[in-house]
Parts: sequence; structure tokens; C-alpha cells
Amino acid sequence: MGNALGFLYGKCCKPTTTDDSLGPHGVSAATVGVSALAHDLFNFEITSKVPEGLGRYVVSSRKAQANWYRKILVAWKQAKPPPQTAEEASRLVTEILKRNQKADVEGLLSFYGLPLPHTLVEVSTEAPVSLPEGVLFEFQTLPVDPKAVADGDTITVYVSTSEPVVSSSVPKEVKVAAVQRAKARETRNYTRADELHQKIIDSGYRVLNIENEEVLAKKFRIRLRGIDAPESQMPFGKEAQEGLLKIVQWKSLKVLVYGEDQYGRCVGDLYCNGIFVQEAMLKKGLAWHYIAYDKRMVLAKWEKEARQKRIGLWASSNPEKPWDWRKNRRV
Repeated sequence: MGNALGFLYGKCCKPTTTDDSLGPHGVSAATVGVSALAHDLFNFEITSKVPEGLGRYVVSSRKAQANWYRKILVAWKQAKPPPQTAEEASRLVTEILKRNQKADVEGLLSFYGLPLPHTLVEVSTEAPVSLPEGVLFEFQTLPVDPKAVADGDTITVYVSTSEPVVSSSVPKEVKVAAVQRAKARETRNYTRADELHQKIIDSGYRVLNIENEEVLAKKFRIRLRGIDAPESQMPFGKEAQEGLLKIVQWKSLKVLVYGEDQYGRCVGDLYCNGIFVQEAMLKKGLAWHYIAYDKRMVLAKWEKEARQKRIGLWASSNPEKPWDWRKNRRV
């Protein structure tokens, strides 16, 4: 068994359950389809059998299905790095089966809850080498906790106090409390340590455990510049939040801050592993171009692409704009 396949099978696969939120193969928003596909490829390598139930989603014979799995297995092992996200797995399957019937390709992807080919987007904008005009400051975040993604355009991040933008402004009482907390933990006085940590948190900081090392970090709330996603209570609000979550969870972000909004949030552009987050959100149909506050025409272009494909919120003929939704509820 290939190392990549073995890793995914051993680390990612979850047993199927009877949870109604799961798809036909035990796939949920949490497990995605990558784990299930890796599990079935592992089984196929041993038994040469395709999963039961797949025939309800595709039109070709089991012999043809076995041929697909054989090809996908080879490609999966050769991929460096191997697919780890739903989109990466979908791209690999789509490429390997590009000569097959559309119904079979889409049926196989649907079986695993993977994105269909027409919903996949290419993100082209990388982080700028030099700071663009208007940027006040930039910073690199610590890995983003999934719980910190409030909705499709707002996220809470933490920045290590060793970062230049933060290091010179850490209050003395926070530094002292962090040192005292560490000493309290050394002596197993956890009640005192928790009291000191609460004091640190109340000051807008937190001590985070990053790779078994405690890091003092400052909290920032970020409003994604130039886009407006559906509010949590709106139709497609949950999908927008989950879409942003899939991009940033457990990743370190590069943030270019242009200003602060009326709620005290930093308004900025986000980059994640070379991906411009706003571009991804717009192209996936998970947000509007917020033209009232950002005139960049490229944002309008990316929104238009999603509209034309009728993906995401644009599958609806006339989705309500979040700024109209908020206005109507203030009346």
C-alpha cells in the first residue's frame, strides 16, 4: 500500500454511522469524501472489489467501475502531495476519468460527497511580494481554530507576540501574567494559572499551545475586505461559513490590513497557502462583491464568473443581498 494512501486510511478515515446528516457513504461536512475514497481505494487494492451501493449512482458496469478504481489508485499513489481536501480529490478523479461518461464521473463524485466538476474553481491571485498601496500593516497568524470562523466574511485570528506588528505593544501586565501563569503551571497550581490566563484573555491576548509549545498571542477580528457573505440566519449563510472554514481551518494566514470598521474589526485581504481567500469565496459563489466599500473590478469579475456558472448562492434566481437583509431588519 502506498504511503499516501496508508496515511489517509490510518489517520483520516472514520467509521460510517447512522447520522442522518451523513451522505450515502458516511460522508459529512467533517469527514468530507476524501477519507471515504481513501478507505475504498485501500480496500480495492486488497480485494479488487468496488464499494457496495456505487451502482445506484453510476450507469456503467461493475467491471468498468473496477477499472476506474484501478486508475484512480495509481494516480493517488503518484500524487505528490496526495489529495487532502475535497476539491483536490475531485480534481484528481475528474482528470483520471475525463474520457468517461459525464453521468459516471458525477455519480462517483456524488457517492463520496465530493464537488462536481462545474463547481470547481481556479484561484490565480497570489500574495503580493511588496505591500500594495493603502496597506497599514501586515501579519502572519497562528493556525486558525475552526471555532473562530463566525460566518462567511468574519474570522478571529491570533498573532504571536513575537511578530513585529505586535511585539512592541504588548502591555507589561500581560507579559507579567504570562510569566506568572507558566510558573503556576510548573508548580501545578492550575487554579492560579487559570485565573492569570483569564486576566490575559480579558486584555485581548491568549496563551495557545502550538506544537507542544506555549505561545502568547494577540487576538484580532478580521473582516474580509471587499466581499459580503450571507448572514448566518440567511439562506446559504451556513454554506458560506463552511466554505470559508474549509479554506482556512488550521492554516496560517497572511493578512494585509487596510483599516478598521465600526465594530473594531481589521478590514483586510487574506492569503492562505498561496490562495487569495476573497477570490476563492467569490468564485465559489459564497459571497457578493461588496461594491459600496470596495471598487476593485476584479472582485466584480469573479462574482460574475460564479453567477454565470450558477454555483453556490447563484443557484437561486434572485438571492437576497446581505446588506438589504440587514437594512430590512433595522427598520
